[in-house]
Amino acid sequence: MKVSRMGTFIAVLIAAAALIGNIILTHNLFTAPFPGHNDFMSRWEGARSYWIDGLNPYGTEASLNIQTRIYGGAAAPDQDPGYFAYPFYMVFVVAPLVTVDYAWASAVWMVLLEVCLIGALFLIFAILNWRPAPLLLGVLILYAIFDYFAMRGLLLGQPGVLVYALEILAIWALLRKRETLGGIALALSTLKPQMGFLIVPLILLFVLFNRRWRCLTAFTVTMALLMGASFLLMPSWLSDWLAQVSIYTTYTAIGSPVWVVTQYYLHLGSVGEYAVIAVLIAYMLWTWFELIIHRKHERLLWTLVLTLTITHLAAVRTATTHFIVFTLPVMFYLRELSKRRLGWLAALIVVLIVSITWVHFLTTVRGEFEDPSIYLPLPFTIFFLLIITRRRWWKAL
Repeated sequence: MKVSRMGTFIAVLIAAAALIGNIILTHNLFTAPFPGHNDFMSRWEGARSYWIDGLNPYGTEASLNIQTRIYGGAAAPDQDPGYFAYPFYMVFVVAPLVTVDYAWASAVWMVLLEVCLIGALFLIFAILNWRPAPLLLGVLILYAIFDYFAMRGLLLGQPGVLVYALEILAIWALLRKRETLGGIALALSTLKPQMGFLIVPLILLFVLFNRRWRCLTAFTVTMALLMGASFLLMPSWLSDWLAQVSIYTTYTAIGSPVWVVTQYYLHLGSVGEYAVIAVLIAYMLWTWFELIIHRKHERLLWTLVLTLTITHLAAVRTATTHFIVFTLPVMFYLRELSKRRLGWLAALIVVLIVSITWVHFLTTVRGEFEDPSIYLPLPFTIFFLLIITRRRWWKAL
């Protein structure tokens, strides 16, 4: 017992030293000489303006503070205004970093996101009951960090990486019946509602119909605390936040993958876009009905992944940084290859995915903006794979 405790203590010390060393290196080599992380900057400065300056993070003064940090002054009409644009309780997440110099704060944040990416990967392995061979495991860890969508999230300091990790944690807890942990993780994942506006109600309906009261209670209590504290500290936050969200599409150039196909390429207009979205949502709701009402619980993981996929196909606005959620289905298919002693092919596919996606980006990027085409290959590929391999998912776990 003493040896075990000593081993655990040493392991914790090594992990802490590695994290601290990573933060120092990230600060010295990256965040200090190359300030950036604009997605984090908007949340950090909004939270700092609230906690330190006493400003409304959605107000004009706080928005100007954000823009001054990013641009040196007020944003021009053709520039992203960098609004705080998150639920108020994001200020609680960022609060420990607002008194720290931004270079150090962004270094800590970047390392936290790296931990989220690697931690989520190992949770996915647990969800899939998969232990990759050591060489393949090393390749997959590198994939989790250097895949285009993940690396873009790290470079921008995108809070969606944290939300992704919380969603994966919630799914793992749901499957392992860790009710309290699952409810808390699901509630915290609402930090970025557009990433979970479909998966959250699905999980809540599933636990409700299956009388998993502890999970439902944990979610409700956590949300009550987050919302209650938010209204207590900023009574107008909900209307202020919704006002910023309502103009989000006026300064973002690219919509969802469905928007890219129906409006950008096919010029079908809003009617065409909404028609495709309606079909996707109808199909998704049918899968929910089969899972929850007909109690086909072997379809749970497949339905969760399909719901996440349709979320990022059909949301009014999404971002390629959100596509890290597709790591879960990608790992499923790699596991299937590994089970057939095709680990070498799985590793090759990982290398090809990373290489092709980066080449796609680098050969199509327009100044600071991604080409709309980069929104299409991964989500549509995963969607069609989920359809044609659905029975394999139902029998796999």
